[in-house]
Amino acid sequence: MNDILSLAPQNVWKHFYALTQIPRPSGHLEKIQAFLLEFGKNVGIETSQDEAGNIIYRKPATPGMENRKTVILQAHMDMVPQKNKDTEHDFENDPLKVYIDDEWVKAKGTTLGSDNGMGVASIMAVMEDNTLKHGPLVGLITADEETGMYGAFGLKPGEIEADILLNLDSEEEGELYIGCAGGEDLTATLEYKEEETDPEDVALKVTLKGLRGGHSGIQIGWGHANANKLMARFLNQVIAYDEACLVSWEGGNMRNAIPRECEAIITIPAEEVEDVLAFVGECEHVWRDEYATIEDGLSFTAERVELPKMMVPEEIRDNLVDAIYACPNGVERYIPTIPDTVETSSNLAIVDIKNGKATVQILTRSSRDSMKDYLNTSIESCFSMAGMQVVRSGSYSGWEPNVNSPILRAMKESYKAQFGDSPEVKVIHAGLECGIIGATIPGLDMISFGPTLQCPHTPEERCNIASVKKFYDFLIATLENTPEK
Repeated sequence: MNDILSLAPQNVWKHFYALTQIPRPSGHLEKIQAFLLEFGKNVGIETSQDEAGNIIYRKPATPGMENRKTVILQAHMDMVPQKNKDTEHDFENDPLKVYIDDEWVKAKGTTLGSDNGMGVASIMAVMEDNTLKHGPLVGLITADEETGMYGAFGLKPGEIEADILLNLDSEEEGELYIGCAGGEDLTATLEYKEEETDPEDVALKVTLKGLRGGHSGIQIGWGHANANKLMARFLNQVIAYDEACLVSWEGGNMRNAIPRECEAIITIPAEEVEDVLAFVGECEHVWRDEYATIEDGLSFTAERVELPKMMVPEEIRDNLVDAIYACPNGVERYIPTIPDTVETSSNLAIVDIKNGKATVQILTRSSRDSMKDYLNTSIESCFSMAGMQVVRSGSYSGWEPNVNSPILRAMKESYKAQFGDSPEVKVIHAGLECGIIGATIPGLDMISFGPTLQCPHTPEERCNIASVKKFYDFLIATLENTPEK
């Protein structure tokens, strides 16, 4: 038996452990959907799956609580599939290897999926427990949040009627979120005709790995390095001074994860090999110094490989490298009235250049639509000047805070009564599904909260054990104290 099953509250941890054993990377949700459907039927609650792939549970009020407002408990079923380079793991088929490390639960070499498996497990625990006191409940477990919030966007008007939404997808116990940023995806593409490499040249594969990465809505302001931006710095120099040509460039794999790893294949004249290898070592030294105390695991290496037959043409290569080098990345601006909260940012998430096609994907976020449009136009201009076609997609507006929210007032009072101190009320830069769901179900009073997670969207992801009990106890008390209609 896994030690996790003995943790408190057991009714939450048993469901979370079960979720870790079922593959559920974004875009491959058939197994988890079947599992959640079967669970709902087994515990005897109304269960359905909508056209967008969302799982919906409905549980009636306990006797005497019928006059309470209807509450939606909402989380997303998918997880970000990230693993270390040396970890053998198939996210579409393999269970996660989870374990206890002191005060934390982690997974070996991969993301843990506590984002948002902890929210899903809590919903399952509530739906299963008939001893709880609560008003009418709806469990909404959405599909593919991490890749574009497709489940939330696909929710049909009239599918659910409710008064309150409790989103269980934030990552610091003791904090109540009442607003979030909006976001938009930008994808720049270019097709090109490859040229033959010089048969006298030497090919090198340069690999950058060991960066911390992170959630682009949470860690974007923490100073973590972006693997694609560092690779652009290296390529810019070896092209200018060592006659390097570009064969391929692959960095990052998730739009909302700061890229941790990057790999490029270049060709250079034989007489430049020693200079380039020395420069690789110099870059590693400089970057380690620049990111001291932040990127302790940074590794930048080069090795000779077989000379490829084809490469990116010179003019195309220069335009691509220049555009990626110049592309805005990281924090653009903090909220003037809340100076410790990021307002506008971009994540140069994915670079894929090979076999005659270049694709660059960026996710921008902002709690101010005018700033989001400004940043998107800046990025679009950057790649348009490189001859690339830029498409914007998946735009969603932010969630506007309501400081006079009745459920906020009730939850603050409940938290104080339970734990003796007041929760922090915040606006988060990460995108939550609240704004999208709120547009489909008008009039919802919304709060987001959750247990303490660290380093989501990376193999360093961990969930704080003690915070789970505190979070779940607070959730149960919130349901018991839901305002009357």
